[in-house]
Parts: sequence; structure tokens; C-alpha cells
Amino acid sequence: MTAASTPVKLGEALSARRKPEQLRARRLLLWRQLLTSLWAPLCLVGLAFIPYLFLIEIVPSSASWAKPAMRYFGAAMFFSWLGLIAWRLVSKREQALRKLRHEARELFHEAERIFQKLPGKLPDNAAERIAEQSLLVEDASLAADVPRLEKEVRALDKLHEELFGAYRKQSGWDTVSGFAKALAIALLIRTIFIEPYRIPSGSMLPTLEIGDQVFVNKFVYGVRIPFINVVPFQIIRPPARGDVIVFNNPVNTDVDFIKRVVGIPGDRVEIIDQVVYINGVVQGRSLVSNAFIVHNQDQRTGQWEDEKVHLYEETLGKVPHAVLQGPGRATEFHEPFVVPDGHVFVLGDNRDNSSDSRYGFGITGRVEYVPYGHIKGKAMVVWLSLGYDGLLSGFFDGTGLRLDRFFEPVR
Repeated sequence: MTAASTPVKLGEALSARRKPEQLRARRLLLWRQLLTSLWAPLCLVGLAFIPYLFLIEIVPSSASWAKPAMRYFGAAMFFSWLGLIAWRLVSKREQALRKLRHEARELFHEAERIFQKLPGKLPDNAAERIAEQSLLVEDASLAADVPRLEKEVRALDKLHEELFGAYRKQSGWDTVSGFAKALAIALLIRTIFIEPYRIPSGSMLPTLEIGDQVFVNKFVYGVRIPFINVVPFQIIRPPARGDVIVFNNPVNTDVDFIKRVVGIPGDRVEIIDQVVYINGVVQGRSLVSNAFIVHNQDQRTGQWEDEKVHLYEETLGKVPHAVLQGPGRATEFHEPFVVPDGHVFVLGDNRDNSSDSRYGFGITGRVEYVPYGHIKGKAMVVWLSLGYDGLLSGFFDGTGLRLDRFFEPVR
């Protein structure tokens, strides 16, 4: 005789059998397991990072206190993560409990999957027997009794073999579909919301340093359709002067660049004696230091080289930012550039070492603009940095973990 064709919901069957005190103990154990997971510190940093991104974008001045707060919280979570690893290595009992509890969860999910997929093909008492043994496993788990938990988990596994037999093996389609779903979610996030980008060169020094890893907001300008480079509609706003954008090089689409928007559609851009003029209006520029040291990396050898330059603060519209210029070098363009519709004119902050719109992105040698459809998004914040003179740099030819760059807003 077989069970009815209605799928059995094992979770509901177990909940109906639990006493109130068991439910409370189970909730406490669940929270304990979550908070002592190695994923917990990473997830907490991620959860704090999301409002941090919105805060520094909407209220830029808040970075003065939000950035150090985020760094301290990140450091605390990092040391918590190290502490959890040490605790697991030292406590053999905790290792055994986590292993057995994981096996119990896997058995529960296996039973739930089989009950849902094979209604009517299992014995009438299958659900009752599985639920009864699962509660014994749960009681041993709540008591943190390793020998008893091991005994009950083995009994549950044996019961699965008896009742489910050949149905236990997960089909190839289940594996493929699970992987496909995870891949689809990852692609959706990268296409619509956020994408990481690594700074490969010094063209945006000192705003962005070589080895900085930034998150790119792909939502702000509109959803871009890859490969055909089209933005069907804008969501929040178009690119604005002063934005730091990541874009697919319109001249060589095999590479992505990161530069600062200087001119938007309709702007007449001039650069006279190193100073930017937009629609005939000079953009504010003041000397900060005439002996500023930056660290460039030779792309062929990987060696770091110091360079002394002039540091300026420039203002595009209402966006102040740092600009570098080599001493005694003039960059003059007497004929203005008029930015066409649906395009932007971009420059690197390291003006003498940037293949940007002025030079056809280092390929054509003539003025080139970035179409809206090639813009991937707006750079928001540095989330990781492997650059000059960081932690453990002595072991990696001067390249190390730059903790001081973590959570640095891109301005």
C-alpha cells in the first residue's frame, strides 16, 4: 500500500510534533549556528556595506565619519573571523557537532526533496518514521550530545536507505539546474546592480591607485545590454560632470577603462595651458603641492617607481577632485571639442599619463568620445586594495594589502 499522491511537507510535519520549549531551543541553536558560522562576519560586513554605499552617495560629507566607522567594523569582523577559525581548530567537540549537524541537515533536505518529487511511491508510514527519527536527531543536537547525535544521525541515514533506496541519488538535472540558477543570479547582479573592477594602471592617480578594487554602480545610469552596447532607458540620471565611470573602450572593445567625465552632451570643452574650460567657463584649479610623490608600477616588470609631480585640486561643476600634472608640461588644445549627443568626454586625473578622450584612448590619436551604451556604470567605493607598500609587501615585490584604502569613496 502506498501513500497518497499529495506531496508530504516534512517541515510542517516536524513543526506539528515539536513542543513550545523545543521550538525555543531550536531557534536559539539556529541563531547560534548562524552567528558562529565562518560566513557570519563576511555577511555582516556585506549588510553594513549596502547602507554605507547609499549613505556616501546621497550625502557625500557623511564619509568623514562613516568611512572610519566602516573600517573599524570591518576590522572587528576580520578578527572575529580569525577567532572563529581558531576556536574551531582548538575545539574538537565543536568540530564534531558541526559535522554531525551538517549531515543531519543534508538528510532532512534529501527527505524533503524525495517526498515532494515522489508522492504516492513511498510507504504509507514513511513520513511518520522519518519525522520521528528526525526529532530524535534534533533532541540530541539541542543537547549538544556528540555520541548520541552520532548514533541518531546514523540511524536516520539507515532509515533513508531502507525507505528511499534508489531514489536517494540526486539526478544530474538537479545538479545542473542548481548550478544554472546560481549562475543566473550572479549574472543578473553583475548586469543590473553591481560589478567589481580592478584599477590596472596609474591613469587615475591619486584618486584611484594601482591595485584598487572598486565596486561599480550599474543601476544609476540605466540597465545596459551587453554585447550590443545599448541602454534602453535611464533609471536615475545620465552621466554627470565629475563622475568616475567604467566603460567599454569604444575604440578597442576588448578592454574596459576608468576615467572621469569632463564633458557631457552639448558641452564645448577646451584645455588651455593645463586648465579645463567648459562652455567658455574656467574650471577651478589650485595648486596643493609642487612635490607630490606618486607610485607607478612598470606593467612589464611589475616594479614600483616613484614620481614627483604637481598636485592640484580641480572642480568640475560642483565636484572637487585631485589632479596630477608633471612639472613644466603644458597640455594645450586651441580648438574646442563639442561633445555629441549620447556621448561623454573623459580624462584621467593623472593628466600626463592617461590614454583618454584627447588621444583616442591611446589608439587613434584623435579625439574620441564615449557613447552612453559603452558606459558600464559609476565607480562608487574601493572595497579591496592590493597596491604599493601594503601589508606583507616585503614578500611580493612591494605589493601588499592596503588596509588604508578599504571603503574609500571614489570622488
